[in-house]
Amino acid sequence: MKLVRYGEKGAEKPGLIDKSGQLRDLSAHVKDLTGEAYSPETLKKLAALDPASLPAISGKPRFGAPVTGITKFVAIGLNYSDHAKETGSPIPTEPIFFIKANTSLSGPNDAVEKPRGSTKLDWEVEIAVIIGTRAKYVSEADALNHVAGYCVCNDVSERNFQQERGGQWTKGKSHDTFGPLGPWLVTRDEIADVQKLGMWLDVNGQRRQTGNTSTMIFPMAKCISYVSQFMTLLPGDIVTTGTPPGVGLGMKPPTFLNVGDVVTLGIDGLGEQRQEIIAA
Repeated sequence: MKLVRYGEKGAEKPGLIDKSGQLRDLSAHVKDLTGEAYSPETLKKLAALDPASLPAISGKPRFGAPVTGITKFVAIGLNYSDHAKETGSPIPTEPIFFIKANTSLSGPNDAVEKPRGSTKLDWEVEIAVIIGTRAKYVSEADALNHVAGYCVCNDVSERNFQQERGGQWTKGKSHDTFGPLGPWLVTRDEIADVQKLGMWLDVNGQRRQTGNTSTMIFPMAKCISYVSQFMTLLPGDIVTTGTPPGVGLGMKPPTFLNVGDVVTLGIDGLGEQRQEIIAA
């Protein structure tokens, strides 16, 4: 299934995209796409519905992030060796992770704010996972069984805040709108191999990132298992898993986003995003 939240910000409704690409409303079956909605029991009930019986939604409504009410937004850093090299960082020997503020979460096509004082606003196409069942001390072999589904994420980053203002990654990753997620969650059963998905990102129509999840240093299962050794992941929590090379920081000379720039990005089977940069 492709599950979405659609409508104006703060008033989103749950929906799904049927096989023809039609948006259909799920409000009669689930109140919203919270962590509880992504439990195996609820997903099984939703999967049993006949999409043709659900109300069709006309037009092109805004999509919000495909999950709400999360407790944690976790991000893995430097998880592609070429990206680590381009930023001048050593190759990690174990996963590096940090927290993005929950308030950074935004819709896949919402504008991204350039923060006040920002000088090095950067992009990062990533594959994110939404947790479906509580994960604490899970093994790598069992980790994907705790997954509800996968999404496209742009881990927007302010490098000056991240690297030159006291070394706090969370500080450079957490401004409002720095976590575009979606356009939808694709349930785990629809992705044959999460480690074989192409990824891309353009800025103003020019290709900046081309990658594949096959080149992760630590695969999805390892990321989930590792994080669960340090904190309990709850249904609805997000883990985004790093970016391939091609970020602005790694360009020669480094190149960053300005007001008016447009970022588009996507991952095979998971959809596409588009964001315009605006002033905060």
